[in-house]
Amino acid sequence: MKLTAFADFGLRTLLVLAASERPSWSSAELASQLQVSRDHLIKVIQRLAAGGYVHTTRGAGGGVSLAREAGAIRLGQVLAWMEQEQALVECFRDDGGQCRLNPVCMLRGRLAGAERAFYAELDRDTLADCLDPGLRAFARDAGDQAPAR
Repeated sequence: MKLTAFADFGLRTLLVLAASERPSWSSAELASQLQVSRDHLIKVIQRLAAGGYVHTTRGAGGGVSLAREAGAIRLGQVLAWMEQEQALVECFRDDGGQCRLNPVCMLRGRLAGAERAFYAELDRDTLADCLDPGLRAFARDAGDQAPAR
């Protein structure tokens, strides 16, 4: 299974926010530190906010912060939310796709089980389980070097 860049950037964003001692980050600061497009990251942040994973505040002094404790954010749930509109295979799409094997396919159920197992395995851990001193230093150093708001 390959994650979309969208989900990957979402996880990276949550990791930096969880590891940081700062109350919030601007989207420009996060994009700079993660070396990703700010425009793309804004869409990622909007999706995370819609899922209740981050709070956003607009304007001067605003920014992005975690909406709940890192220990309450399950990795599988985040990924399932971020990947919600990405079907693992064509026949998993809402419209059923165009695969001609659908009526006789024995693979679909196995893939669905594997996908459930993937998310269940990730749900064994929280965002807090991914924090270590190196990540905390990365977030701290980023704050020191981030552009002014």
